[in-house]
Amino acid sequence: MSELAGEQNPFIRYRERLDSYQGAVAGGLSDERFVDLVGELDDAVKSVDGRGFRVTPVIDGAAVVSDAAPHLRVSVKVDAGNVSGSHKSRHLFGAALHLLVERELSGNELPDRLAIASCGNAAMGAAVVARALDRTLDVFVPTWAEANVVEALDSFGATVNRCERREGEVGDPCYLRFKEAVAAGAHSFSVQGTDTPTTFDGGRTLGWEIEEQVATPDSLYVQVGGGALATSVGTALPTARLHPVQAEGCAPLARAWDLLAPDFDFAAAAADPEKYMTAWENPQSFATGILDDVTYDWLPLLRQTVASGGWPIVAPEAMVRDAWDLARSRTDVPVCSTGTSGLAGLLAEPPATEEHVVVIFTGVDRN
Repeated sequence: MSELAGEQNPFIRYRERLDSYQGAVAGGLSDERFVDLVGELDDAVKSVDGRGFRVTPVIDGAAVVSDAAPHLRVSVKVDAGNVSGSHKSRHLFGAALHLLVERELSGNELPDRLAIASCGNAAMGAAVVARALDRTLDVFVPTWAEANVVEALDSFGATVNRCERREGEVGDPCYLRFKEAVAAGAHSFSVQGTDTPTTFDGGRTLGWEIEEQVATPDSLYVQVGGGALATSVGTALPTARLHPVQAEGCAPLARAWDLLAPDFDFAAAAADPEKYMTAWENPQSFATGILDDVTYDWLPLLRQTVASGGWPIVAPEAMVRDAWDLARSRTDVPVCSTGTSGLAGLLAEPPATEEHVVVIFTGVDRN
């Protein structure tokens, strides 16, 4: 297990790299005041969730891939023990810091009502941080959302809205109801950079931890739903080849990649995004947390993928299940099937030569 000495709160450890810190200092706040803001919010998070933010470990993944790719050195970044049980809380804590800095600089109050669309982990992260901010949160979840997740959201004081698909409607009904709420005055508090651009800031702390713990990995295999995790980590580790991983039952990112290849004219894609990124019909997978029918942050993610020399990987459903089985049988990490789906991509397309590969286990199994 790889551990780091020194400051253990990543939002203090890496504060000088955060956009929120840069904005705070440019606006006249002191380093000491920013550290106080982080500490105060982290204490509030701890009072809600029972734990605050700390650097999470890296473990040796050799046993996990010993059958499929024994020639590889594999490091597993374990974030399933993070606040609220996944990396999603990093994104929302980072977004919350932006709100707090803005309040410090402008004197304006925080938004009264926050909103997010999610099927599980993102909602949990948002609920914890919103409660720590003492703000109301509207959560838009699918009809099949797990009962234990809904119960937990209720316990955090979130307002849970189950969303059925309306006749003739295209796209995720949860996301559509979320957009309606934002249009009606709620503040977007999302892990999707398209709606909450500050979401990448906190997500990058995960990559910066990997950078210290693993030094120079050759490649990253990162599970993709909405795309913020892979975008954040890929941006923080720009020298590693990035492989965004989706399941065969929901792979809109890979479809957009195929439409853009081989020229990758991102200016054209930005001008006409719906030509390339379209909603996946009937998303299905054992990894339910990556069933976003649209990869919302697809443009920055594909730009980073191309720049790194990587490409998207579509994992067969059998390997999505195999990855979870291997993680649970060969490590002691209680991770969910969504949290191991980056490993499924590695099983599907391992590097042919010796490499140091990083996968991320994030998302605690709540069953």
